[in-house]
Amino acid sequence: MAKTLMTLISGQILDERPSLSLGELSRVSALSAEKLIELVELGVIEPYGPEPDSWRFSSVCIKRVRRAHRLQRDLGVNAAGVALALDLLDELEELRERLDRLQQ
Repeated sequence: MAKTLMTLISGQILDERPSLSLGELSRVSALSAEKLIELVELGVIEPYGPEPDSWRFSSVCIKRVRRAHRLQRDLGVNAAGVALALDLLDELEELRERLDRLQQ
């Protein structure tokens, strides 16, 4: 009897098109608009649009905002440290994906 190897692939599909307002992102992330504006100023998330009233965010921002909040809440990382940590985590994730592709 032949053995079958099955690979389980899991992940999230995130839409990069801007679709969430500042208020909507605030509701889904459970963070205040002021906190989100601070994350924008630090470059943690990038809105589309010139003013906070017209800002739109992609659903990718939800993941970044949640990560930023966990870093601050659980590890006590300050706002500037959060921006750096997220950039490094993104780079690490990209390198792991590249390594996985090379190993296949």
